[in-house]
Amino acid sequence: MRLRKKPKALETLKQNQNLIIFKPEEKKGNWKEYFGNDRPLYVELGTGKGKFIVENAHRYPNKNFIGIDSKFEVIYMALKRALDRKIDNLALLPFNIESIEEIFDKNEVDCLFINFCDPWPKSKHAKRRLINVRFLEKYKLFLKDDAQIIFKTDNRPLFDYSIEEFKAANLDITDITYDLASENDPENVPTEYETKFMERGVKINRLKAVYRTQDSELRTQD
Repeated sequence: MRLRKKPKALETLKQNQNLIIFKPEEKKGNWKEYFGNDRPLYVELGTGKGKFIVENAHRYPNKNFIGIDSKFEVIYMALKRALDRKIDNLALLPFNIESIEEIFDKNEVDCLFINFCDPWPKSKHAKRRLINVRFLEKYKLFLKDDAQIIFKTDNRPLFDYSIEEFKAANLDITDITYDLASENDPENVPTEYETKFMERGVKINRLKAVYRTQDSELRTQD
Protein backbone atom coordinates (compact mmCIF):
# COMPACT_ATOMS: atom_id res chain seq x y z
CA MET A 1 0.00 0.00 0.00
CA ARG A 2 1.41 3.34 -1.05
CA LEU A 3 0.74 6.11 1.43
CA ARG A 4 0.19 9.72 0.54
CA LYS A 5 2.58 12.11 2.22
CA LYS A 6 0.90 14.04 5.01
CA PRO A 7 2.95 17.19 5.63
CA LYS A 8 1.31 17.87 8.98
CA ALA A 9 1.53 14.28 10.25
CA LEU A 10 4.73 14.61 12.28
CA GLU A 11 3.72 18.00 13.64
CA THR A 12 0.35 16.61 14.77
CA LEU A 13 2.03 13.62 16.43
CA LYS A 14 4.33 15.96 18.36
CA GLN A 15 1.32 17.92 19.56
CA ASN A 16 -0.26 14.81 21.07
CA GLN A 17 2.51 13.24 23.10
CA ASN A 18 -0.03 12.10 25.68
CA LEU A 19 -0.81 9.35 23.15
CA ILE A 20 2.31 9.31 20.97
CA ILE A 21 5.54 7.92 22.41
CA PHE A 22 8.58 8.84 20.32
CA LYS A 23 11.14 7.17 22.59
CA PRO A 24 9.39 4.03 23.85
CA GLU A 25 12.69 2.45 24.85
CA GLU A 26 12.66 4.89 27.80
CA LYS A 27 9.43 3.25 29.02
CA LYS A 28 10.84 -0.29 29.00
CA GLY A 29 9.84 -2.00 32.24
CA ASN A 30 7.70 0.96 33.26
CA TRP A 31 4.57 0.74 31.13
CA LYS A 32 2.39 0.31 34.24
CA GLU A 33 3.72 3.63 35.51
CA TYR A 34 3.03 5.25 32.14
CA PHE A 35 -0.60 4.13 32.13
CA GLY A 36 -0.95 4.73 35.87
CA ASN A 37 -2.39 1.28 36.62
CA ASP A 38 -1.58 -2.44 36.54
CA ARG A 39 -4.17 -3.48 33.95
CA PRO A 40 -3.27 -6.12 31.32
CA LEU A 41 -1.19 -4.81 28.41
CA TYR A 42 -2.21 -5.69 24.84
CA VAL A 43 0.09 -4.83 21.94
CA GLU A 44 -0.54 -4.73 18.17
CA LEU A 45 2.38 -5.00 15.77
CA GLY A 46 1.76 -3.03 12.57
CA THR A 47 -1.22 -0.98 13.67
CA GLY A 48 -2.02 0.49 10.26
CA LYS A 49 -4.77 3.13 10.29
CA GLY A 50 -5.74 2.15 13.81
CA LYS A 51 -9.24 0.73 13.36
CA PHE A 52 -8.39 -2.47 15.22
CA ILE A 53 -6.43 -1.07 18.16
CA VAL A 54 -8.70 1.94 18.73
CA GLU A 55 -11.85 -0.20 18.67
CA ASN A 56 -10.29 -2.63 21.14
CA ALA A 57 -9.28 0.19 23.46
CA HIS A 58 -12.84 1.54 23.28
CA ARG A 59 -14.41 -1.87 23.97
CA TYR A 60 -12.11 -2.77 26.83
CA PRO A 61 -11.40 0.26 29.05
CA ASN A 62 -10.15 -2.15 31.74
CA LYS A 63 -7.10 -3.01 29.58
CA ASN A 64 -4.20 -0.99 28.23
CA PHE A 65 -3.30 -1.04 24.54
CA ILE A 66 -0.24 -0.16 22.48
CA GLY A 67 -0.15 0.14 18.69
CA ILE A 68 3.20 0.08 16.90
CA ASP A 69 4.00 1.12 13.34
CA SER A 70 7.09 2.64 11.77
CA LYS A 71 5.20 4.94 9.40
CA PHE A 72 4.25 8.39 10.69
CA GLU A 73 1.43 8.62 8.15
CA VAL A 74 -0.47 5.61 9.47
CA ILE A 75 0.22 6.45 13.13
CA TYR A 76 -1.24 9.87 12.30
CA MET A 77 -4.46 8.25 11.05
CA ALA A 78 -4.62 6.00 14.10
CA LEU A 79 -4.17 9.07 16.31
CA LYS A 80 -7.10 10.82 14.63
CA ARG A 81 -9.31 7.81 15.36
CA ALA A 82 -8.19 7.75 19.00
CA LEU A 83 -8.85 11.46 19.44
CA ASP A 84 -12.31 11.15 17.86
CA ARG A 85 -13.19 8.34 20.31
CA LYS A 86 -11.52 10.13 23.25
CA ILE A 87 -9.44 7.07 24.05
CA ASP A 88 -7.14 7.30 27.08
CA ASN A 89 -6.02 3.68 27.56
CA LEU A 90 -3.88 3.65 24.43
CA ALA A 91 -0.36 4.59 23.37
CA LEU A 92 0.81 4.79 19.75
CA LEU A 93 4.47 4.16 18.98
CA PRO A 94 6.20 5.24 15.76
CA PHE A 95 8.86 2.55 16.03
CA ASN A 96 10.59 -0.15 13.99
CA ILE A 97 9.37 -3.56 15.14
CA GLU A 98 12.77 -5.04 14.28
CA SER A 99 13.94 -3.71 17.66
CA ILE A 100 10.81 -4.70 19.59
CA GLU A 101 12.81 -6.21 22.47
CA GLU A 102 14.20 -2.75 23.29
CA ILE A 103 10.84 -1.35 24.42
CA PHE A 104 9.33 -4.11 26.58
CA ASP A 105 10.81 -5.87 29.58
CA LYS A 106 10.38 -9.42 30.84
CA ASN A 107 6.78 -10.37 31.76
CA GLU A 108 5.39 -7.03 30.59
CA VAL A 109 2.94 -7.97 27.82
CA ASP A 110 -0.24 -10.04 28.21
CA CYS A 111 -1.29 -10.35 24.59
CA LEU A 112 0.26 -9.71 21.17
CA PHE A 113 -1.73 -9.09 17.98
CA ILE A 114 -0.16 -9.59 14.55
CA ASN A 115 -2.66 -8.61 11.86
CA PHE A 116 -2.10 -8.97 8.11
CA CYS A 117 1.63 -8.44 8.24
CA ASP A 118 3.78 -8.19 5.12
CA PRO A 119 4.15 -11.78 3.80
CA TRP A 120 7.61 -11.17 2.31
CA PRO A 121 6.91 -13.92 -0.25
CA LYS A 122 10.50 -14.50 -1.37
CA SER A 123 12.20 -17.18 0.71
CA LYS A 124 15.35 -15.07 1.04
CA HIS A 125 13.26 -12.53 2.98
CA ALA A 126 11.66 -15.07 5.33
CA LYS A 127 13.44 -13.68 8.40
CA ARG A 128 11.61 -10.39 7.92
CA ARG A 129 8.21 -11.99 8.47
CA LEU A 130 6.80 -11.02 11.84
CA ILE A 131 5.84 -14.64 12.48
CA ASN A 132 9.28 -16.01 11.63
CA VAL A 133 10.84 -17.89 14.54
CA ARG A 134 13.47 -15.14 14.83
CA PHE A 135 10.75 -12.66 15.80
CA LEU A 136 8.80 -15.18 17.88
CA GLU A 137 11.87 -15.71 20.05
CA LYS A 138 12.09 -11.95 20.57
CA TYR A 139 8.46 -11.79 21.69
CA LYS A 140 9.09 -14.47 24.29
CA LEU A 141 11.55 -12.10 25.99
CA PHE A 142 8.70 -9.87 27.18
CA LEU A 143 5.54 -12.02 27.13
CA LYS A 144 4.06 -13.07 30.46
CA ASP A 145 3.54 -16.72 31.27
CA ASP A 146 0.28 -17.81 29.55
CA ALA A 147 0.35 -14.72 27.34
CA GLN A 148 -1.41 -15.06 24.02
CA ILE A 149 -0.33 -14.32 20.45
CA ILE A 150 -3.13 -13.88 17.92
CA PHE A 151 -2.22 -13.87 14.23
CA LYS A 152 -4.56 -13.11 11.31
CA THR A 153 -3.89 -13.13 7.58
CA ASP A 154 -5.62 -13.67 4.26
CA ASN A 155 -2.44 -15.23 2.87
CA ARG A 156 -2.79 -19.01 3.14
CA PRO A 157 0.85 -19.88 2.29
CA LEU A 158 2.01 -17.42 4.97
CA PHE A 159 -0.46 -18.92 7.42
CA ASP A 160 0.71 -22.47 6.77
CA TYR A 161 4.29 -21.26 7.19
CA SER A 162 3.38 -19.56 10.48
CA ILE A 163 2.07 -22.79 11.99
CA GLU A 164 5.47 -24.42 11.56
CA GLU A 165 7.25 -21.35 12.94
CA PHE A 166 5.07 -21.23 16.05
CA LYS A 167 5.81 -24.90 16.66
CA ALA A 168 9.54 -24.31 16.14
CA ALA A 169 9.39 -21.55 18.77
CA ASN A 170 7.74 -23.93 21.27
CA LEU A 171 4.53 -21.92 21.37
CA ASP A 172 1.35 -23.84 22.18
CA ILE A 173 -1.16 -23.39 19.33
CA THR A 174 -4.63 -23.46 20.91
CA ASP A 175 -6.86 -22.54 17.98
CA ILE A 176 -6.68 -22.50 14.19
CA THR A 177 -9.35 -21.37 11.77
CA TYR A 178 -9.19 -21.07 7.99
CA ASP A 179 -12.45 -19.16 7.66
CA LEU A 180 -12.87 -16.65 10.47
CA ALA A 181 -16.09 -15.16 9.06
CA SER A 182 -17.89 -18.49 9.36
CA GLU A 183 -17.27 -18.56 13.10
CA ASN A 184 -19.16 -15.31 13.80
CA ASP A 185 -16.83 -14.66 16.72
CA PRO A 186 -18.34 -11.72 18.68
CA GLU A 187 -14.95 -10.89 20.17
CA ASN A 188 -13.21 -10.54 16.81
CA VAL A 189 -12.45 -6.94 15.86
CA PRO A 190 -11.77 -6.65 12.12
CA THR A 191 -8.98 -4.51 10.72
CA GLU A 192 -9.41 -2.25 7.67
CA TYR A 193 -7.92 -4.95 5.43
CA GLU A 194 -10.00 -7.68 7.01
CA THR A 195 -13.27 -5.86 6.35
CA LYS A 196 -12.37 -5.32 2.68
CA PHE A 197 -11.29 -8.93 2.21
CA MET A 198 -14.39 -10.36 3.86
CA GLU A 199 -16.65 -8.21 1.68
CA ARG A 200 -14.93 -9.78 -1.34
CA GLY A 201 -15.41 -13.27 0.02
CA VAL A 202 -11.74 -13.78 0.84
CA LYS A 203 -11.26 -16.24 3.69
CA ILE A 204 -9.39 -15.02 6.74
CA ASN A 205 -7.07 -17.34 8.64
CA ARG A 206 -6.53 -16.95 12.37
CA LEU A 207 -4.17 -18.65 14.77
CA LYS A 208 -4.07 -18.35 18.55
CA ALA A 209 -1.05 -19.47 20.52
CA VAL A 210 -0.03 -19.36 24.15
CA TYR A 211 3.43 -18.84 25.57
CA ARG A 212 3.94 -21.05 28.60
CA THR A 213 7.32 -20.50 30.19
CA GLN A 214 7.63 -23.91 31.79
CA ASP A 215 6.50 -25.80 28.68
CA SER A 216 8.91 -23.82 26.52
CA GLU A 217 11.83 -24.55 28.85
CA LEU A 218 11.01 -28.27 28.98
CA ARG A 219 10.75 -28.55 25.19
CA THR A 220 14.06 -26.74 24.79
CA GLN A 221 15.72 -29.21 27.17
CA ASP A 222 14.25 -32.13 25.22
